[in-house]
Amino acid sequence: RNILNMLQDINNIFNVGITPQEMLLNLLVGLVAGIIISVFYRKSYSGPGYQASFVNSLILLVIITSIVIMVIGNNLARAFGLVGAMSIIRFRTAVKETQDIMYIFFALAIGMAVGVGQHGLAIFSSFFIGTITYVLSKSKFSTPIKSDLLLQFTYNANGNGVADYTKLINDYCKNSKLINAKAIGSEEMLELSYYVGFRNKEKTTEFVQKLRKIEGVLNVNLFYDEEYF
Repeated sequence: RNILNMLQDINNIFNVGITPQEMLLNLLVGLVAGIIISVFYRKSYSGPGYQASFVNSLILLVIITSIVIMVIGNNLARAFGLVGAMSIIRFRTAVKETQDIMYIFFALAIGMAVGVGQHGLAIFSSFFIGTITYVLSKSKFSTPIKSDLLLQFTYNANGNGVADYTKLINDYCKNSKLINAKAIGSEEMLELSYYVGFRNKEKTTEFVQKLRKIEGVLNVNLFYDEEYF
């Protein structure tokens, strides 16, 4: 009796319990859902290093995940076998973009839905989540409001104890913060970088012109992008 039970358990492991028509339908739906996800990824991606191979991988990831779910079905032994097989795989490719990680989980979730036969949920979720990511990527929802500017210039101290530019900065700016000071060539030549918030932004040109006239001040630059460094 024990031998019969063992044979039955082995038979259950290899019995997928799904018809060829259902398999084909799941694969086709997975392909469609993967294409939808990849299209939204292409439309919403704004980071550096765009890779076409990653877009193609998203499509295949949905299909592969659906196959895995179909193979596992309700069989606990298959699930543990899959975990054991995955544990020996070493993933060495580092995912740098947060958006890429999100899309990987997105594709996995949709693939799971396809694998269990939830086709309507898979297609609807692909459009719904894809639309959200596209709208967020085109909106300024996550963009911080930048009020400070980056002021950068070179100053030759030339033995002066007190720099004249500090008074000018205090007169025109409601707040200022020194973020970088780097010696260039001699110890008296400094490259200075400040975050400054102007009292009146219409006077930025006037401020730059006066700063350039101060003795020892060279190469004055004012940036609107805080990510200059």
